[in-house]
Amino acid sequence: MGLIPDLPDDVARECLLRASYNQFPVISSVCKSWKREISLTEFFRQRKASCHSQKLLVMAQAGVDPVRENGPGKLLSIPVYRISVLQPGSGLWTELPPVPGLPNGLPLFCRLAAVGSDLVVLGGLDPVTWQASDSIFIFSFLTSTWRTGESMPGVRRSFFGCASDCNRTVFVAGGHDEDKNALTSAIAYDVAEDIWVPLPDMARERDECSAIFHGGRLHVIGGYATEEQGQFSKTAESFDLGTWQWGPVVEDLLNSATCHPVCAGDEYGRLYACCGGDVVMLRENTWQKVGKIPDDVEKVAYVAVWGGKILVMGSDANVAYAGGEKGSEWVKVEAHEKYRGHVQTACCLEL
Repeated sequence: MGLIPDLPDDVARECLLRASYNQFPVISSVCKSWKREISLTEFFRQRKASCHSQKLLVMAQAGVDPVRENGPGKLLSIPVYRISVLQPGSGLWTELPPVPGLPNGLPLFCRLAAVGSDLVVLGGLDPVTWQASDSIFIFSFLTSTWRTGESMPGVRRSFFGCASDCNRTVFVAGGHDEDKNALTSAIAYDVAEDIWVPLPDMARERDECSAIFHGGRLHVIGGYATEEQGQFSKTAESFDLGTWQWGPVVEDLLNSATCHPVCAGDEYGRLYACCGGDVVMLRENTWQKVGKIPDDVEKVAYVAVWGGKILVMGSDANVAYAGGEKGSEWVKVEAHEKYRGHVQTACCLEL
């Protein structure tokens, strides 16, 4: 039997290609053939090629728990982090179902990574005990369900760099252990196989570093060594998956040393960063300004670049802007009152 009775499969497929991402769980539950169809890599390739894919900004964002008592006569609003989703094209905000077994919300300072049609939540600190977590939680946008992945191996690390190749692998690098020792180690997680693989150690210890994947390489940027507590580095090093080796340390990649530098790569392998109130792009080993960050973005939590557009998300005021290169105007993305909480981290997903 075909995908839709009395219709050729190519016509039925065109119908499925046009469905909104938030309809995928319903489509998956209709029948096995529909679930199989939207699970194929080729389905999403065709969806993107035909301009029907949807770009999503996925955030670990603070909500507000019901007011709780904090001693006699005192009240305290306690923020609880959950996953919120912004579709920049439409301005639609939604919230994912809570992770089962986490009544106090997401681990603080957890990392997010997008792999295919899955969202991966890694590590963080328990919001009650403040103990480092090695947990992995995976959300499927196809079925709207959570599952638990294989825990991160080795020492329990926090404040690590995290990046994804958007295909099947998440990379974790640096951070510090439970004794606050900065780490040189790096590991890779195959989401489909649910297995971890060790990478060679980096040349430098990198606590509170950033990581991005672009140009076929994992780039780990900034951070600091154990004995240089809080003295952030301007250096970076890159891991080549083809040779399975780290390249030489780039001593002055960043213009200035900064806490957890906010960087992004685009589909053409170009590197962007937010620096001193500007969005800059690395061109021929020189950072060049491509746009001024709007004044009401007090602190940048995340930057993304796609299709020549730049999206900047502010962490404090939760202001998201989408703009273009070459001085084009920024356009504010309005948030409903429910989605104006602090943004701790974010990642991009295209479905």
